Amino acid sequence: MPEGARVKHKSQMFKPIKKAKVYEEIVSKIKDMVEKGRFKSGDQLPVERELAEVFRVSRSSVREALRSLESQGFIESRQGDGTYIASQPVESLVSPLASVIFTEKDDQMELFEMRRMIEPHLASLAAERATGEEIDMMQKVLALQEEQIGRGESGTDVDRNFHYIMARAAKNKALLRITDNIIDLLAESREQYLQVEGRPQKSILRHREVLEAIRARDPERAEKCMLAHLVDIETSLFGASGRRRSKRGIVTSLKEGR
Repeated sequence: MPEGARVKHKSQMFKPIKKAKVYEEIVSKIKDMVEKGRFKSGDQLPVERELAEVFRVSRSSVREALRSLESQGFIESRQGDGTYIASQPVESLVSPLASVIFTEKDDQMELFEMRRMIEPHLASLAAERATGEEIDMMQKVLALQEEQIGRGESGTDVDRNFHYIMARAAKNKALLRITDNIIDLLAESREQYLQVEGRPQKSILRHREVLEAIRARDPERAEKCMLAHLVDIETSLFGASGRRRSKRGIVTSLKEGR
Protein backbone atom coordinates (compact mmCIF):
# COMPACT_ATOMS: atom_id res chain seq x y z
CA MET A 1 0.00 0.00 0.00
CA PRO A 2 1.45 3.45 -0.90
CA GLU A 3 2.59 5.58 2.06
CA GLY A 4 -0.08 8.22 1.38
CA ALA A 5 -2.80 5.59 1.37
CA ARG A 6 -1.54 4.12 4.67
CA VAL A 7 -1.60 7.54 6.33
CA LYS A 8 -5.12 8.17 5.05
CA HIS A 9 -6.21 4.74 6.29
CA LYS A 10 -4.81 5.41 9.77
CA SER A 11 -6.42 8.86 9.89
CA GLN A 12 -9.81 7.24 9.42
CA MET A 13 -9.31 5.44 12.75
CA PHE A 14 -9.62 8.78 14.56
CA LYS A 15 -12.93 10.49 15.18
CA PRO A 16 -13.66 14.18 15.76
CA ILE A 17 -13.35 15.38 19.35
CA LYS A 18 -16.71 16.38 20.72
CA LYS A 19 -16.94 19.78 22.36
CA ALA A 20 -17.24 19.47 26.13
CA LYS A 21 -20.50 20.48 27.73
CA VAL A 22 -20.48 23.49 30.03
CA TYR A 23 -20.97 21.42 33.17
CA GLU A 24 -18.02 19.19 32.20
CA GLU A 25 -15.79 22.27 32.00
CA ILE A 26 -16.93 23.31 35.49
CA VAL A 27 -16.17 19.81 36.79
CA SER A 28 -12.70 20.00 35.26
CA LYS A 29 -12.01 23.43 36.79
CA ILE A 30 -13.07 22.40 40.30
CA LYS A 31 -11.00 19.21 40.11
CA ASP A 32 -8.03 21.28 38.96
CA MET A 33 -8.48 23.62 41.94
CA VAL A 34 -8.44 20.62 44.30
CA GLU A 35 -5.32 19.18 42.65
CA LYS A 36 -3.53 22.55 42.94
CA GLY A 37 -4.46 22.89 46.59
CA ARG A 38 -6.81 25.85 46.24
CA PHE A 39 -9.48 23.65 47.79
CA LYS A 40 -8.59 21.06 50.42
CA SER A 41 -10.45 18.15 51.97
CA GLY A 42 -13.21 19.48 54.19
CA ASP A 43 -13.33 22.94 52.56
CA GLN A 44 -16.79 24.29 51.83
CA LEU A 45 -17.55 25.27 48.24
CA PRO A 46 -19.24 28.60 47.46
CA VAL A 47 -23.01 28.40 47.05
CA GLU A 48 -24.52 27.62 43.66
CA ARG A 49 -25.28 31.28 42.86
CA GLU A 50 -21.70 32.40 43.59
CA LEU A 51 -20.21 29.60 41.48
CA ALA A 52 -22.46 30.59 38.58
CA GLU A 53 -21.22 34.19 38.85
CA VAL A 54 -17.56 33.18 39.12
CA PHE A 55 -17.69 30.81 36.14
CA ARG A 56 -20.15 33.04 34.23
CA VAL A 57 -22.49 30.16 33.54
CA SER A 58 -26.10 29.31 34.34
CA ARG A 59 -27.05 27.91 37.73
CA SER A 60 -28.42 24.80 36.00
CA SER A 61 -24.92 24.10 34.60
CA VAL A 62 -23.42 24.53 38.09
CA ARG A 63 -26.08 22.23 39.52
CA GLU A 64 -25.27 19.54 36.94
CA ALA A 65 -21.54 19.89 37.64
CA LEU A 66 -22.06 19.50 41.40
CA ARG A 67 -24.23 16.45 40.83
CA SER A 68 -21.50 14.91 38.68
CA LEU A 69 -18.79 15.70 41.25
CA GLU A 70 -20.89 14.20 44.03
CA SER A 71 -21.46 11.01 42.06
CA GLN A 72 -17.69 10.72 41.56
CA GLY A 73 -16.98 11.13 45.26
CA PHE A 74 -15.21 14.49 44.96
CA ILE A 75 -17.73 16.45 46.99
CA GLU A 76 -20.40 15.67 49.54
CA SER A 77 -23.64 17.54 50.22
CA ARG A 78 -24.58 18.06 53.84
CA GLN A 79 -28.26 18.76 54.22
CA GLY A 80 -28.81 22.30 55.48
CA ASP A 81 -25.08 22.98 55.65
CA GLY A 82 -23.78 23.23 52.09
CA THR A 83 -21.37 21.37 49.82
CA TYR A 84 -17.87 20.29 50.88
CA ILE A 85 -14.80 18.78 49.28
CA ALA A 86 -14.89 15.12 50.32
CA SER A 87 -12.55 14.02 53.08
CA GLN A 88 -10.86 11.68 50.61
CA PRO A 89 -11.72 12.76 47.05
CA VAL A 90 -11.50 9.73 44.80
CA GLU A 91 -12.02 9.14 41.13
CA SER A 92 -15.14 7.34 40.10
CA LEU A 93 -15.03 3.56 40.42
CA VAL A 94 -15.86 3.49 36.74
CA SER A 95 -13.65 6.27 35.40
CA PRO A 96 -12.30 3.99 32.66
CA LEU A 97 -15.89 3.37 31.62
CA ALA A 98 -16.68 7.07 31.65
CA SER A 99 -13.73 7.80 29.36
CA VAL A 100 -14.93 5.50 26.61
CA ILE A 101 -17.08 6.85 23.80
CA PHE A 102 -19.62 4.22 22.81
CA THR A 103 -20.74 4.66 19.24
CA GLU A 104 -21.59 1.15 18.11
CA LYS A 105 -25.05 -0.28 18.69
CA ASP A 106 -23.73 -3.45 20.33
CA ASP A 107 -21.81 -1.38 22.89
CA GLN A 108 -24.96 0.56 23.71
CA MET A 109 -26.78 -2.71 24.24
CA GLU A 110 -24.09 -3.90 26.63
CA LEU A 111 -24.46 -0.70 28.64
CA PHE A 112 -28.21 -1.21 28.81
CA GLU A 113 -27.61 -4.77 29.93
CA MET A 114 -25.37 -3.51 32.74
CA ARG A 115 -27.91 -0.85 33.65
CA ARG A 116 -30.64 -3.49 33.83
CA MET A 117 -28.51 -5.47 36.29
CA ILE A 118 -28.08 -2.46 38.60
CA GLU A 119 -30.94 0.04 38.44
CA PRO A 120 -33.84 -2.27 39.38
CA HIS A 121 -31.89 -3.20 42.52
CA LEU A 122 -31.39 0.51 43.26
CA ALA A 123 -35.16 0.98 43.02
CA SER A 124 -35.58 -1.83 45.54
CA LEU A 125 -33.09 -0.19 47.92
CA ALA A 126 -34.77 3.19 47.46
CA ALA A 127 -38.08 1.66 48.57
CA GLU A 128 -36.35 0.66 51.80
CA ARG A 129 -34.10 3.68 52.37
CA ALA A 130 -35.54 6.80 50.70
CA THR A 131 -36.36 9.67 53.03
CA GLY A 132 -39.64 11.53 52.81
CA GLU A 133 -37.78 14.49 51.35
CA GLU A 134 -36.27 12.34 48.57
CA ILE A 135 -39.69 10.91 47.74
CA ASP A 136 -41.06 14.46 47.56
CA MET A 137 -38.17 15.41 45.23
CA MET A 138 -39.02 12.52 42.90
CA GLN A 139 -42.65 13.63 42.92
CA LYS A 140 -41.65 17.21 42.03
CA VAL A 141 -39.41 15.99 39.20
CA LEU A 142 -42.24 13.81 37.90
CA ALA A 143 -44.62 16.80 37.99
CA LEU A 144 -42.06 18.90 36.09
CA GLN A 145 -41.67 16.14 33.51
CA GLU A 146 -45.44 16.08 32.99
CA GLU A 147 -45.47 19.86 32.64
CA GLN A 148 -42.70 19.87 30.03
CA ILE A 149 -44.27 17.08 28.01
CA GLY A 150 -47.59 18.93 28.17
CA ARG A 151 -45.82 21.82 26.41
CA GLY A 152 -44.61 19.49 23.69
CA GLU A 153 -41.07 19.07 25.03
CA SER A 154 -39.31 15.73 25.43
CA GLY A 155 -38.36 16.28 29.08
CA THR A 156 -34.98 14.60 28.55
CA ASP A 157 -33.07 16.29 31.39
CA VAL A 158 -35.93 15.87 33.85
CA ASP A 159 -36.20 12.20 32.89
CA ARG A 160 -32.52 11.81 33.77
CA ASN A 161 -32.97 13.64 37.07
CA PHE A 162 -35.69 11.23 38.17
CA HIS A 163 -33.33 8.28 37.74
CA TYR A 164 -30.49 10.10 39.51
CA ILE A 165 -32.58 11.07 42.56
CA MET A 166 -33.93 7.54 42.83
CA ALA A 167 -30.40 6.10 42.64
CA ARG A 168 -29.16 8.54 45.29
CA ALA A 169 -32.07 7.57 47.55
CA ALA A 170 -30.72 4.00 47.57
CA LYS A 171 -27.85 5.24 49.78
CA ASN A 172 -25.13 3.28 47.99
CA LYS A 173 -22.43 5.61 46.68
CA ALA A 174 -20.60 2.95 44.67
CA LEU A 175 -23.72 1.94 42.75
CA LEU A 176 -24.67 5.60 42.34
CA ARG A 177 -21.33 6.35 40.67
CA ILE A 178 -21.61 3.42 38.31
CA THR A 179 -25.23 4.19 37.40
CA ASP A 180 -24.58 7.88 36.91
CA ASN A 181 -21.77 7.22 34.45
CA ILE A 182 -23.80 4.66 32.53
CA ILE A 183 -26.74 7.06 32.23
CA ASP A 184 -24.38 9.78 30.99
CA LEU A 185 -23.00 7.45 28.33
CA LEU A 186 -26.54 6.60 27.25
CA ALA A 187 -27.59 10.25 26.86
CA GLU A 188 -28.02 10.01 23.09
CA SER A 189 -30.12 6.87 23.41
CA ARG A 190 -32.35 8.60 25.97
CA GLU A 191 -32.86 11.57 23.64
CA GLN A 192 -33.59 9.22 20.74
CA TYR A 193 -36.16 7.32 22.78
CA LEU A 194 -37.97 10.42 24.04
CA GLN A 195 -38.18 12.10 20.63
CA VAL A 196 -40.70 9.54 19.36
CA GLU A 197 -44.37 10.38 19.81
CA GLY A 198 -45.98 8.64 22.78
CA ARG A 199 -42.74 7.59 24.47
CA PRO A 200 -42.44 10.57 26.85
CA GLN A 201 -45.94 9.76 28.14
CA LYS A 202 -44.98 6.13 28.59
CA SER A 203 -41.87 7.20 30.48
CA ILE A 204 -44.01 9.24 32.88
CA LEU A 205 -46.30 6.25 33.41
CA ARG A 206 -43.36 3.98 34.25
CA HIS A 207 -41.79 6.58 36.53
CA ARG A 208 -45.08 6.96 38.37
CA GLU A 209 -45.27 3.20 38.90
CA VAL A 210 -41.73 3.15 40.32
CA LEU A 211 -42.44 6.13 42.57
CA GLU A 212 -45.69 4.64 43.88
CA ALA A 213 -43.85 1.41 44.78
CA ILE A 214 -41.11 3.36 46.57
CA ARG A 215 -43.67 5.44 48.45
CA ALA A 216 -45.48 2.24 49.45
CA ARG A 217 -42.15 0.85 50.75
CA ASP A 218 -42.53 -2.15 48.46
CA PRO A 219 -38.99 -3.15 47.33
CA GLU A 220 -40.10 -6.08 45.18
CA ARG A 221 -42.66 -4.04 43.24
CA ALA A 222 -40.22 -1.13 42.84
CA GLU A 223 -37.63 -3.49 41.35
CA LYS A 224 -40.12 -5.06 38.94
CA CYS A 225 -41.47 -1.67 37.83
CA MET A 226 -37.99 -0.34 37.10
CA LEU A 227 -37.08 -3.50 35.20
CA ALA A 228 -40.25 -3.16 33.10
CA HIS A 229 -39.31 0.47 32.35
CA LEU A 230 -35.82 -0.45 31.15
CA VAL A 231 -37.16 -3.34 29.08
CA ASP A 232 -39.56 -0.91 27.35
CA ILE A 233 -36.66 1.33 26.40
CA GLU A 234 -34.44 -1.50 25.14
CA THR A 235 -37.22 -3.03 23.08
CA SER A 236 -38.03 0.32 21.52
CA LEU A 237 -34.41 1.11 20.66
CA PHE A 238 -33.06 -2.29 19.67
CA GLY A 239 -36.10 -4.24 18.48
CA ALA A 240 -35.88 -8.03 18.45
CA SER A 241 -32.27 -8.18 19.65
CA GLY A 242 -33.14 -5.89 22.55
CA ARG A 243 -36.16 -8.03 23.42
CA ARG A 244 -34.02 -11.18 23.51
CA ARG A 245 -31.58 -9.61 25.94
CA SER A 246 -34.41 -8.15 28.01
CA LYS A 247 -36.17 -11.50 28.27
CA ARG A 248 -32.95 -13.07 29.52
CA GLY A 249 -32.81 -10.37 32.17
CA ILE A 250 -36.39 -11.06 33.28
CA VAL A 251 -35.83 -14.81 33.38
CA THR A 252 -32.68 -14.31 35.46
CA SER A 253 -34.58 -12.06 37.85
CA LEU A 254 -37.40 -14.57 38.23
CA LYS A 255 -34.96 -17.42 38.87
CA GLU A 256 -33.36 -15.35 41.59
CA GLY A 257 -36.76 -14.82 43.14
CA ARG A 258 -36.90 -11.07 42.54
